[in-house]
Amino acid sequence: MQQGSTARIAPPPISTDLAVYCFDTDVLSATMRREPHLPLIRRLAQVPPLDQFTTAITLGELLYGAERRGSDRLRARVGDLLSGALTILPFDEAAAEAYGSLRARLETEGRRLDEPDLRIASIALSRDLTLVTANVRHFDRVPGLCVDNWLA
Repeated sequence: MQQGSTARIAPPPISTDLAVYCFDTDVLSATMRREPHLPLIRRLAQVPPLDQFTTAITLGELLYGAERRGSDRLRARVGDLLSGALTILPFDEAAAEAYGSLRARLETEGRRLDEPDLRIASIALSRDLTLVTANVRHFDRVPGLCVDNWLA
């Protein structure tokens, strides 16, 4: 992210009875398309900004995609998206603890998960967030992780 960005890095959310969401890369990418998935946009509009999160891992994936395309416009759109309502969650000590036990369990069971997805899942698990992704097949193997597909 560029210097002077207004994206927020936050502590874990305060637990409520309502769902709090962590948006995966594919969902955020879908919002930046020329013709975004309208049901997704409508659903996002119903979620209070304080309940909208993403991860530093997702931020890295979005910035990587923009750099790979060599598109200044896409880089600007990523910056605009992340400087808005979304709060960016770091891979911190709580996520690291979730990561260690989750990785060991999945490897023991022979159900490995790619490293970025493993870190995203660990961040969401450590904060009791619902992960919003179309990659349900990847994340369904994570015990205790609530996964929701808003692109279906």
